[in-house]
Amino acid sequence: MSPTQDTGTPHGTTAKPQDGWQQDGQARDGQAQDSQAQDSQAQDSQAQDTAVSAASAAMGTAPREPERPVGLGLVGWTRWTWRTLTSMRTALILLFLLALGSVPGSLYPQRSVDPARVAQYFTDSPTEAKWLDRFWLFDVFTSPWYAAVYLLLFISLAGCVFPRALQHLKEIRRRPPAAPRNLLRLPHAADFDGDLSLEDAARTLRRRRFRVVTGPGWVAAEKGYLRETGNLLFHVSLLALLLAIGLGGLYGYRGNVLVVEGDGFANTVAAYDRFMPGQRVSAESLTPFSFTLKDFQASYVAAGPKAGQPLDYSARLSVQDTPTAPPRDVDLKVNDPLDVDGTLTYLIGHGYAPTFRVTDGKGQVAYDGPVPCLADDQATYTSECVIKVPDAEPTQLGFLARFLPTTVPNGNAWVSIFPGAANPTVQVFPFAGDLGLKSGRPQSVYQLDTDHLKPLGAMSAQPTPLKVGETKELADGAGKIQFTGVKEWISLQTTYDPGRLPALIAAAAAVIGLVLSLTVRRRRVWVRTGDGKVTVGGLTRTEGTGAAFAEEFGEIVTALGGNATEAGTPPAGPVGEDQEHDVPGARPAEE
Repeated sequence: MSPTQDTGTPHGTTAKPQDGWQQDGQARDGQAQDSQAQDSQAQDSQAQDTAVSAASAAMGTAPREPERPVGLGLVGWTRWTWRTLTSMRTALILLFLLALGSVPGSLYPQRSVDPARVAQYFTDSPTEAKWLDRFWLFDVFTSPWYAAVYLLLFISLAGCVFPRALQHLKEIRRRPPAAPRNLLRLPHAADFDGDLSLEDAARTLRRRRFRVVTGPGWVAAEKGYLRETGNLLFHVSLLALLLAIGLGGLYGYRGNVLVVEGDGFANTVAAYDRFMPGQRVSAESLTPFSFTLKDFQASYVAAGPKAGQPLDYSARLSVQDTPTAPPRDVDLKVNDPLDVDGTLTYLIGHGYAPTFRVTDGKGQVAYDGPVPCLADDQATYTSECVIKVPDAEPTQLGFLARFLPTTVPNGNAWVSIFPGAANPTVQVFPFAGDLGLKSGRPQSVYQLDTDHLKPLGAMSAQPTPLKVGETKELADGAGKIQFTGVKEWISLQTTYDPGRLPALIAAAAAVIGLVLSLTVRRRRVWVRTGDGKVTVGGLTRTEGTGAAFAEEFGEIVTALGGNATEAGTPPAGPVGEDQEHDVPGARPAEE
């Protein structure tokens, strides 16, 4: 058969057999060579594995196992712990734990506020109180676990805020991105005919407080950085607020004291009835001021349905800012404290302090002075008093007294009908015996333990009250007691908190930051001009503000010379960051 014939070719067709055979042969030769090369590589690899196995067997060692992944290590675990601690989720959890940890402080009495109630809790429920005390539930705000949550929250917020602040500073310095190629694909877009220059477009956007950058044939503008600035201001303010509270806890102090008319007070630790200093407070750090309570006046509604309701409280003080300073008169009122070099003294309460003279069985005056009484009825200021006379002879004396500011008879009883001292009287219940003052157990000046005392004479629930100047003779020759007058007392709270003003500023800044983060919107606008046509595109960077930006975008289009009705929201695909790249040669717009 001739080499020019092809039996596999249909009749009536011709081919180029010489070239086809050559191409097919070359392809087959190439495939054969590739197959031989692969077989050769496989044989070499198998030979190497066999050689390695033989060498391992000769050395008496097994083949090496694949290496396991290396653990995180100390640095890795430290990095993971820091990232977890400084995450926003952790900060929110710690903030929730701080609020949750404050709940026991309002459910259980706290030693720093009311130590008497804590002692009473131990008396009423000793087992429960013991377990509560193990978990610091009577000292919640000074407990180690509360301090740990507080400190972790501070570190978490600091770790969240400062990196974001640095990133925000970089973002502020960055120029707006160049205009995308097709502005009509943006969520907000419009085009119109016109000969708008880049300078005019930049000037129009700049008047609307946009940051403007121009490039070849386009203008880019952006504003709304105050949103992130407000967010950072809010979180930084929270940090400052925590610092201010911590500063006040370290270097501040609080103290309560009761002062009777005519008595004085000096700002020393020993003068306080209860003193709560910070950890860094010493006796020498207290402001050396003093004052004398010259007079106290309380006014009430005299008649009508609101009779007896208080109108005003005013305490007249004679104050010395320093031991050598001349005295000055100050009217102390509720919510109008005395301020001496940042130390504030507040008027927080008042009551009556009737005065008594007690003569013992030997004819000696064993007690002469005022007795502060606690109001049992706030509407009429009927008050309960306790008088302890440990120096009486031959036996100690104790008295329970009921003070009635405005006394009227009510059948076989006497009651007070008005909180003002219009007709003051006192009902006295005398006792004699051991007052227990030498037992070593602490006692309240407002309570009388009658377990080791015996009543003097016949006791009555409603004894005849004493008027001012009247005397009651005691049974068994124990002496007598005279009601000599009426004074009033005030309770004061003195506070020094160096973190008070910083906390106020931080709180105000937090509110401002929150308002900015909720009201400011981040948005971008681009303009392209050329060939007698202007294209405008807009993009909001804040979720859920597209409708609000549509109105502003229409105003921008109108200001640029177009028709606001031409601004639309075409159903374009998503705009990625690849469309917001900077173009070489971009330059800031001329001012």
